[in-house]
Amino acid sequence: MSEPANAYAILGPTASGKSQLAVEIARRLGGAVVNGDPFQAFAGIPIGTGQPLGAEQGGVPHLGYGVLPLTASLNPAEFRDKVAGWLVQHRNPVLVTGSGLYLRGIWDQLDELPPVPERWVEKVRMWGTELGSPILHRYLTAVDPVRGAQLHPNDRNRIQRALSLHLATGQRPSGLLKGIDHGVPKGWNALLVLPSRDHLRSRVARRVGAMIQAGWAEEVARAVTLGHEQDLRRLRPLGYEAWLNGGETRLIEAQITLSTQAYAKRQSTFFRNQWPEIPLWDPDSEPLSLALERLGI
Repeated sequence: MSEPANAYAILGPTASGKSQLAVEIARRLGGAVVNGDPFQAFAGIPIGTGQPLGAEQGGVPHLGYGVLPLTASLNPAEFRDKVAGWLVQHRNPVLVTGSGLYLRGIWDQLDELPPVPERWVEKVRMWGTELGSPILHRYLTAVDPVRGAQLHPNDRNRIQRALSLHLATGQRPSGLLKGIDHGVPKGWNALLVLPSRDHLRSRVARRVGAMIQAGWAEEVARAVTLGHEQDLRRLRPLGYEAWLNGGETRLIEAQITLSTQAYAKRQSTFFRNQWPEIPLWDPDSEPLSLALERLGI
């Protein structure tokens, strides 16, 4: 991807407040907010994926939100190409994402790995549903101790990707990963929005509750009525599977809240470990001026 002349990346876990900060920065710079989250690119599921809507957009242009059909499939390289097109549409783009994997793609920091046939992806996904991530992690560790040691037993997506790659190639995934340059690319100014752990847990709980009040259950029902249940199960955006499986709303809310809090914790750890040079900003204890200063604005 070509390097932008001057771009900003606002990173952080879900519910951290990164989208609000991006709007403020774009307003000050006369720029646009650019989506770097693959799930927020899909149409028809704005509530559960947290797409900024209406007043949340603060009157500034937003690019790449709700533009893809649910029938589409994405990988980090394909999504990189789409984001590249959005970034050049406006002066001073402000990228927002909570996905470290897809940020690697946007910043051209992915290893070129062999393609994995869909049959292996589906088979490993089925095993994950039936057996659970800790069991798959034990199997991964048996065939590739190095990659197994790098991943948490509950890191479902990466465990499944590693196993799919192993089954498709017969090789250890760690041997195919040649090392990635994790530095912030030239032309980018980045900031990690990171509330304290307790504040982040509270933020997640409030956000899940607000999504339910906004009509998340009805959103899922509409998608199912339109024939997209299997698309949602294939894409697996956070929280949707709980709605699809059914149950009492209060129990679904509790389940989604716990899983999202765990996910937010993993996001925080990943960003801090992979890009330690990126400055942090705590929206609950630090003024906006410090965020702007750390971004060089």
